[in-house]
Amino acid sequence: MKKTILFVLLDQYADFEAAYLSSAIYMLGEGNYEVKTVSLTKYSVQSIGGFHTIPDYDINSVPTDYEALILIGGMTWRNEKSQLVKPLVENCYNDGKVLGGICDASAFLGTVGVLNNVNHTSNDLNDLKAWAGDAYTGENRYIMKQAVSDKNIITANGTATLEFAKEVLLSLGVAPENKIMEWYNFHKLGYYTAPTPEM
Repeated sequence: MKKTILFVLLDQYADFEAAYLSSAIYMLGEGNYEVKTVSLTKYSVQSIGGFHTIPDYDINSVPTDYEALILIGGMTWRNEKSQLVKPLVENCYNDGKVLGGICDASAFLGTVGVLNNVNHTSNDLNDLKAWAGDAYTGENRYIMKQAVSDKNIITANGTATLEFAKEVLLSLGVAPENKIMEWYNFHKLGYYTAPTPEM
């Protein structure tokens, strides 16, 4: 049976933040994984690049049997309705599953309180503190780095799509580490610099 990776996509989601990770899960996972999408409703959501996605699940029909919950950044995480995602994040965190957030979705994790005891990053510490308020007490664990992985929680800023993908892939063990690093280096360094990975 395939292991399920859930991607949370809100309206105006950043499509490019999901693309490397989702494709690598399929390319490196050798048929052992599947990506499913979650949104607030089952109605189509539009990315900031104009892609329309019909979610597999709405927030009330999410399965409990999954390997990871990945929150993709975008323009609407600060809307009040995004708080409907909070119980999903809390359940994932409490179950010790892999939990990821990139760009503004990483800051959303701060509003839920799940970053306080792990090393993490986001787009900007001051913005994170201002938005999360009293729910966030993890300033001493904030690292100014493209992507940070600690205790099954992966965070990244909005320019770190490849680094985020790499850390999630490693946390999940989608493929041997050397294969993941070959994939990462190929995309990071480019076709003429890095050796072509074997898929």
